[in-house]
Amino acid sequence: MDILPLLDELQTMARNGLTYANNPYDKERYTRLLELASNYYGKILDIPSDEVKQRFAKELGYITPKVGGDAAIFDETGKILLVLRTDDRQWCLPCGWVEPGESPEQTAVRETKEETNLEVQVLQLVDVFTRLPNIGYGPHTAVAVVYLCEITGGSLELSHEHTAAQYWNIDDVPAWHELHEHYARGAFRVWQKHYKQT
Repeated sequence: MDILPLLDELQTMARNGLTYANNPYDKERYTRLLELASNYYGKILDIPSDEVKQRFAKELGYITPKVGGDAAIFDETGKILLVLRTDDRQWCLPCGWVEPGESPEQTAVRETKEETNLEVQVLQLVDVFTRLPNIGYGPHTAVAVVYLCEITGGSLELSHEHTAAQYWNIDDVPAWHELHEHYARGAFRVWQKHYKQT
C-alpha cells in the first residue's frame, strides 16, 4: 500500500495548522501530526526524520502543490526534444519549477534556455497535468503546465543538469522521467492537429 498520499495530506494539514492556529492545544496537536508524518516520510524515503522536518520548515505560508512549466518542442518529422537527467538517468521535456514573479509560460521558456541553450517561443498551451504523491514519483503533489514551443534561436548545448539532449520518436524513448511520456503524447496530439506540415 502506498501511504505517501496520506502522509502528504497529513503534513499539509499539520503545517497549515501551525501557520494559522492560535490555540496552544491546536498547535500541540498539529506539531504531533507533523512529527508523525516526518517520521514515516523518513522511513519510506530513508531520510532522518529531523531532516524531513527541516525541509518542511523551509517552506513557509500556506502549503500548495508545486507548479512547473514544461516545453514540448518538435522537429519537422514529429520527433520531440528531450534531455537526459543526471539525477535519475531518465528522459524528460525541458522543464522546471515556477520561480516567484514568473508565469508557467515564462518558466518553460527560461528552463529551455538554461537546459538546452535554445531560445523558444510558446505556440499554445498543451494541458495542465497533476501528479499526485506516490512512491514512484515523490512525496508531494505537483502540477505541470505544458506548452507547445518552437525554436527561435540558439544552438543545442547541454547544461550541468543533463548528460544528453536529442530528438526522439516518442515510441522509442527507453526510460521516461515520471509522467513525461504522458505530457509528450498530449503535446504530440496538439502538434499533429495544428502544426504538422502537410
